[in-house]
Amino acid sequence: MLLAMVIGTVVASAKSERTDGLKMLILQPLDLDGQTKGSYVVAFDAVGAGEGEIVLYASGSSARQTPATDNRPADATIFAIVDTWEVGGLVKYEKSKGE
Repeated sequence: MLLAMVIGTVVASAKSERTDGLKMLILQPLDLDGQTKGSYVVAFDAVGAGEGEIVLYASGSSARQTPATDNRPADATIFAIVDTWEVGGLVKYEKSKGE
């Protein structure tokens, strides 16, 4: 499981039929302090995430373990939208109630 922020979307009109119906989002991975790290990731969205949200995503074979991506060519899948995270008793992120 990895933390990331949704920073954009990808639309592809020519793609494998096996990916029909799956929304693709661009993610910026985050470290535990909420700072950006690493390269961007394009992930399938299994939970209805939107731009600006903090999410958890799985990569590799784990990305194909959601009902939405089972037996599909997924290498990264968003499987949770984060409400709060805390490290060592300190809240590092809390989703605002208006989101």
